[in-house]
Amino acid sequence: MVPDVHTHTPLCHHAQGAPEEYVAAALRAGLPEIAFTDHAPDPGGYDAEFRMDLADFPEYRRMIAGLKAPPGFSILFGIEADFHERTAAFLKTWLPQAPFDIVLGSVHYLGDWGFDNPVNMAQWDRVDVAQTWAHYFRSITAMADSRLFDVAAHLDLPKIFRFRPDDRRLKEMALPALDRLAAAGMAIEISTAGLRKLVGEIYPSLPLLTWAYERGIPVCFSSDAHKPEQVGFAFDQAVRLAREAGYREYVRYRGRKATRYLLPSVP
Repeated sequence: MVPDVHTHTPLCHHAQGAPEEYVAAALRAGLPEIAFTDHAPDPGGYDAEFRMDLADFPEYRRMIAGLKAPPGFSILFGIEADFHERTAAFLKTWLPQAPFDIVLGSVHYLGDWGFDNPVNMAQWDRVDVAQTWAHYFRSITAMADSRLFDVAAHLDLPKIFRFRPDDRRLKEMALPALDRLAAAGMAIEISTAGLRKLVGEIYPSLPLLTWAYERGIPVCFSSDAHKPEQVGFAFDQAVRLAREAGYREYVRYRGRKATRYLLPSVP
């Protein structure tokens, strides 16, 4: 099976289970490695409820460094960093200072709206859905252009509550962002987290994944686990989706450098 590049710890204030439990779950699932990518801190207080405090970061480093990896298994030190006008300046100076193996870039906010937070779902009824998605993909484009990240996380996250444009409009909005992701040398994650949400789908959709494949954008695999039992969740479905889009390889990271591996076959 493939590695899980996106997992969290209780330091983000909304995950459960000790890192050792996540490692044990990865081993039970037959994964070759796991990356811990908890939510990056922000000293300005951006989305503070759902991320570690800056003062917690040394503990995060010690916690992951202290994990024991059995022979043939790897544990990676990473981070999920939100790209936003309030975070960009801090991330530009902070990210290069830590010895990360992998840096995920994500967009959870459009302006001051946390669009994927269930408590804010009602706002979707008050916005123009297509314009909102266009705003999202402009943010993804800016994220790619920043050259701060290795992997784009849950690329079509705005579909979480089933509000989305048709495929024609989606293609018009997404292709420029995908072109910039390709130019930045970024990968995208195939995330099974969407199967646990209202939308009930993997991120990204097959059309988006196919357009990414056509542009040579590599993929990796993610559960976005916030509980140990979610590690490697539905990865057989994720691998099948990658193959359906045309992929026969995926990437792993070490020291923020990508290496290609053959994609396994699944029944």
